[in-house]
Order: sequence, then structure tokens, then C-alpha cells
Amino acid sequence: MSKVEVNKLHTLGGHKDCVYTLASGPESHQFFSSGADGVVALWDLNDPENGRMIAKVESSVYALHYHAPRNVLIIGKNFEGIHLIDMETRKEVGSIKLSRAAIFDIKVVQDHIIIAFGDGMVRILNLSTLETIHEFQASEKSARTLAINEEAGHLSIGYSDNHIRVYSLHDWSLVQEIDAHKISVFSIQYSSDYRYLVSGSRDAHIKVWDVKNGYSLKESIVAHMFAINHLDYSPDGKHFVTCSMDKSIKVWDAETFQLLKVIDKARHAGHGTSVNKLHWSSYNNLLVSGSDDRSISIWDINF
Repeated sequence: MSKVEVNKLHTLGGHKDCVYTLASGPESHQFFSSGADGVVALWDLNDPENGRMIAKVESSVYALHYHAPRNVLIIGKNFEGIHLIDMETRKEVGSIKLSRAAIFDIKVVQDHIIIAFGDGMVRILNLSTLETIHEFQASEKSARTLAINEEAGHLSIGYSDNHIRVYSLHDWSLVQEIDAHKISVFSIQYSSDYRYLVSGSRDAHIKVWDVKNGYSLKESIVAHMFAINHLDYSPDGKHFVTCSMDKSIKVWDAETFQLLKVIDKARHAGHGTSVNKLHWSSYNNLLVSGSDDRSISIWDINF
């Protein structure tokens, strides 16, 4: 493996239960977190020990999305619906009950909020009015993860029925269906140049799909011991990271797909239980990870 230096800078312990989700904040040095305790916190990488509670909901939170153009944070609850928080006033500016199913992922594109639900439903809402403008249910199993490719006009969705389905952002029609993994697809993300869609699954494999060649399979890698919960690209697009139920974080070369570094408890005082979410910040290239062990870790990674 290539020389990669990893230093753990901070361990943040503000949450009282599992940390399930992380999201970018209003400034590059800020990020949000939430999880099983229903607390949504805003953290500052310049002053990481002093997180601030932004909201508290009565259920677990699996999905957060910060929409910079409107300075709004969207909170997805594990049942019922979403809340919108204006980050300037710190006040709720919208909420809507949508379903009793869990919300697993949220994206915003072209003033549309796209929401993936645990019953397989995907809903598209108008960002201003929160009215449902379209919905579809390709599977009765969970829609777990969303990825946007504005260059190709594609919305990709990873499902717990092992498939990735690609839809048109223009008319929401199905473009392609990929029998992707042996079991649930937990995380998908496009590379920064949109050449590849990378997927991580409960089957512990990473798969790389060649977007320009009809989403044909380019690589299949046995990446972890247990389920891959999430993956995220570096700000420069040259690397990506995966995290797993096996308690580790792994760093990969985005061009060759070679494993470069394993971050774990034994070698780097990593997490003691499942690592659920990653956020690779553009601020000093710092990596943030959240875990079932209730902690958030901040990592300095140098290549």
C-alpha cells in the first residue's frame, strides 16, 4: 500500500446514542451530525469540542441534507417526514408528514427535494411548497441511498433488493436497472468527473460502474469483512473512503481502486463499533466519521 499518514485529531462525544449521519455545514469548516438520540448538532472544525444543538426531534435521524443556496438544513426522521431549519434564524421554516416509513437519504437538485424511504418509495417535493410533484416505488424493499449526476441528468438509487436503478432527472423515467450486489446496496456515489458510480453493499463489496459505457461493471472488490455502510470522495476527487460494520475505515485510490490505508482501533485508536457515516471536508482535507460507539472522530489524512 502507498504511503498515507493518518492522525486522529479529535474524538467528539456529544451524542448520547449511535451517530447515524453527517452532512456538510454552512461554512467549509462546519458540519452537522445526528443519530439515534434525535439531536441535530452543528460542529466547527476550528473549535471541535464545542458543538451546538440545532434541533431535537422525537425519533432517530438517518438523513441530513444542507442546501446552501437557501441556507436550509433538511432533517429526515425515521418515521413521518422532514423538518426544514433556516440556519440564519435557527428557526423551523417548514415540516411535512410524508410516511410512517424511515427516511434513509435526502438530496436536493433543481429546487426539488428527493427523499428515499424504507418502504421503497421515492418522493420528489417542491422545495418551496413541499408539495409532492412525483413519486415512484420500484421495490417494496428500502430505497437506501441516492446519488445525483447532473451532467448526465441521472438520479441513481440503491435499494435493499440488491439493485441500483437509474432515473432521468428530467421526467423521472427509468433509464436503467442494475442487478448490482448480492444483498442490500447501502451507499452509492458518483466520482467527481462522473466517469464512475461506486457502490458499497451489505455484502462487503465495492463495485465500480462505468457510467460512460452504460453502467457496465468495471471493478468488483472484496473491501471489508462486514457491511459497507457509507463511502465518500475526497474534495479533490483523487481518493475515496469506505466505512463498515467491521469498525474500520479504508482509504482508496479513485483512479486505480487500490487500497491505500486501513484506519482501525488497533492502529489508529479508531472506532470501537460499527462506523456508520463519513464526511470528507474541503477544510484542510479533514475526514469526519460517526459510529455506533456514540462518538465522532476527526482525521487528518496526508498523501
